[in-house]
Amino acid sequence: MNIPHRLAAMLAALVLAGCASVPALEPQALPVAPAAFKQTQTSTTAATPQAAWWLAFADAPLADLQQRAERSNNNIRLASARLAQARAVLRGVEANRAPQLGAGVGAAREALPGARPATLLSVGANLSYEVDLAGRLAQASSAAELDARQQEALLREAQLLVQAELARSYFALRALDAEHALVLSTVAAYRATLQLTERRFAAGDVPELDVARVRSELAATESDALALQRQRSWVAHAIAVLVGESASTFSLPAAEWSAALPQVPAGLPSSVLARRPDVAAAQSAWLAAQARVGVAQNAWWPSLTLTAAGGQASPELSDVFKWSARNWGVGALLSLPIFDGGRREAGVASARADLEAALARYREQALVAFKDVEDELAALHLLAEQAQAQARAVGSAERVTLLSESRYRNGLVSQLELLDARRSELRNRRQALQVRAAQYQSTIGLIRALGGGWGPMAG
Repeated sequence: MNIPHRLAAMLAALVLAGCASVPALEPQALPVAPAAFKQTQTSTTAATPQAAWWLAFADAPLADLQQRAERSNNNIRLASARLAQARAVLRGVEANRAPQLGAGVGAAREALPGARPATLLSVGANLSYEVDLAGRLAQASSAAELDARQQEALLREAQLLVQAELARSYFALRALDAEHALVLSTVAAYRATLQLTERRFAAGDVPELDVARVRSELAATESDALALQRQRSWVAHAIAVLVGESASTFSLPAAEWSAALPQVPAGLPSSVLARRPDVAAAQSAWLAAQARVGVAQNAWWPSLTLTAAGGQASPELSDVFKWSARNWGVGALLSLPIFDGGRREAGVASARADLEAALARYREQALVAFKDVEDELAALHLLAEQAQAQARAVGSAERVTLLSESRYRNGLVSQLELLDARRSELRNRRQALQVRAAQYQSTIGLIRALGGGWGPMAG
């Protein structure tokens, strides 16, 4: 076989290698959404604003904190910077598809054999344009655009994460306020009991042991109140970081826990997960990896660059801009690497591996999303039943305390029975507050898991 035939065969092999398509994905390789979530099987037309989902709680201080966090939270700022960076990269990649125009001024001194050294001055412009024969530049631009889309989704994810963490912390603080108020009311009740017991001890009706017991209960309850204040300070400091402010200057006064608890609609279609930012980001990363497989495969194709140059050149500076000193040229360069030591094969293999990894991350993110929703739906269902049971327990404990106080004042029961009744009531009331707090936390968790609510996306 002569040399031209060998080159033709080699070129054909390279072209066939470049024509290899991106591997098709089997349907079972993609995450499959369930028809409905286990805890909600019916359809719904409920709507919740997506841009400001926390407004459903009707709590003005929370809304103010969310606005401050949107302006100053550092994680949101970082995600915004990364998005700006990805968009700048996209503009740089797209610039490769446009004609490139440059201008230059030069001076060169050279000597030819048998001639005296001479100086050549030049000024001119050059134009170049790469013809996208196999679509490599278009695919690279598509991959960069998907990268920017991924960063947009990650920005929304950062915003949603901050919003959810802020709402969780805020309601945790309000729960601590309510629990602290409850414990303080119990402290007041113990103080009244202590005064009564001390009077009865002074009259010789009860032993000193009764006084010591009440004092012990009072001191222990006061200690609980201080522990709650300590926890509140930690939560307030965490909120300060979320809103981008110094913990030393941040303050959030205690207030009544009166925020409404949004009701989850009777049915949630699993399609709402399509808007979840982390799932959207994983999908964009997977699509970008697909595009980069095409870019790597198209490296086997030849590249064609068209060039044009024109200007003036003269050995004398005064003659550079004369019409007689003009020069121009056009050209085309077709290049194809013949042997690269396996670099292009390695590039294709690496791109395919990245595609497999991106698909695995996409599947995992989707499965985690389904799990998160099911977790919070199950929690809300069980918490609703637990809240009813706890309410019955609180009602019974209140009745027991009321009867015990009356009987103790009339000398019909011992002090131990009264103290035990009060401890039981306090324990049940605190448990009821914790169940209520857990309902708020799970509602926020569900909103977070669904990508910002359960209604239609805002336009």
